Amino acid sequence: MEIILLQDVNKLGQKDDIVNVKNGYGSNYLIPKGLAIAATPSAKKMHAENMKQRAHKEEKIKAAAQELATRLADVRLVVGAKTSSTGKIFGSVNTIQIAEALKEKGFDIDRKSIVLSEEQIKEVGTYKARVKLHRDVKVDVEFEIIAE
Repeated sequence: MEIILLQDVNKLGQKDDIVNVKNGYGSNYLIPKGLAIAATPSAKKMHAENMKQRAHKEEKIKAAAQELATRLADVRLVVGAKTSSTGKIFGSVNTIQIAEALKEKGFDIDRKSIVLSEEQIKEVGTYKARVKLHRDVKVDVEFEIIAE
């Protein structure tokens, strides 16, 4: 089944992508939740027209994201965590703490657009997080976990 995504869907695609999915996933989940519409010939025609009109705005947004990415590339974050005497963290460091550290540096980035390099960070050290600023613009931000 071919569908047009109305919103970003994790591990499937970005808004306005035309993707193929299994019939049940499309008709029982994506379409009823309002995440997608069926890609009929008329819907594809409307989609193409919308994409033409949106292309100019998209270039401005991408340029702003690219500029933010160049500023973020030089940022080095320090995140404090409670640790044991061996350097193990009580709990783990997650995207919420990275987003808060970025906010302190003056970057207002949603935690959902941050992906950590490892599943769970449970030790003191230096790690990387990928920040998705735009569909085509992603930047790696280094951060260090220190003991509080």
